[in-house]
Amino acid sequence: MKFYKSIPIMLFSIVLVSGCVSNKKYTELQDTYSKLRDRNQELSNKYQDSQRELTGATSRVKSLEEQIASEKANTAALQDALNKCLNSSSQGNVNISKLVDEINSSNKYIKQLVNAKNKSDSLNMVLTNNLTRSLSREELTDVDVQVLKGVVYISLADNMLFKSGSYEVSDKAGETLSKIAKIITDYNTYDVLIEGNTDNVPISQTNIRNNWDLSALRASSVVQVLQTKYSVDPKRLTAGGRGEFNPVAENTTPAGKIKNRRTQIIITPKLDQFMDLIGKAPESSQK
Repeated sequence: MKFYKSIPIMLFSIVLVSGCVSNKKYTELQDTYSKLRDRNQELSNKYQDSQRELTGATSRVKSLEEQIASEKANTAALQDALNKCLNSSSQGNVNISKLVDEINSSNKYIKQLVNAKNKSDSLNMVLTNNLTRSLSREELTDVDVQVLKGVVYISLADNMLFKSGSYEVSDKAGETLSKIAKIITDYNTYDVLIEGNTDNVPISQTNIRNNWDLSALRASSVVQVLQTKYSVDPKRLTAGGRGEFNPVAENTTPAGKIKNRRTQIIITPKLDQFMDLIGKAPESSQK
């Protein structure tokens, strides 16, 4: 990244050293700078995407690792109790046998947790790959897709879809919504919830009572665009508003408020489809 930031200084230094250059040479330098700048932006976008994916995966792994650590601690305690029993002549064979059974049960549960973790990671990968296969890598840079517990969340910032304080979908949102429509159409039997969210700043429009109204109207606007412009079956769509009461960041800073002003598109497989995806998730071998 530092190399790309130093490009303008290098080009300027070349011009100073060589004096006046021809228009052709100057144009070539300008083209080179523009290409390197675009490449730098592309790499920066890919890095940010990778960071978001890593954060989600780390959170899931940490939760399961904490459960595994807890069960291992319980196993160690049971093993210690068993050792004390073996060293004590006052303990009967019945108690020893019970402790052995508890240790074996605990070890079995640890193995189940490890298998569940690997199964969960595999299932999330299957869902993400299936639901985004209609999008190119470049298109995915505009769309934040996350899979949590078998449900797909596509999050769009409100400034990408609406003007401030408005619930009318802007013209520039068309390209982004067309990408979302590709995902929804690709899996045309999944249920789709469009959920509007706001920050905690009160709305001051005369025709909108509060943030509940604004979030619900924005969700309804997106639903209608998906139906009328991109031919998504309206029977699959649900519009809902959560106002300011489902924040993902603190509303005490401008950056936090920007994150909270969002529209989420939630794609949920039906139970039979979810079980079918579980069947497709590859098993991880365990020793």
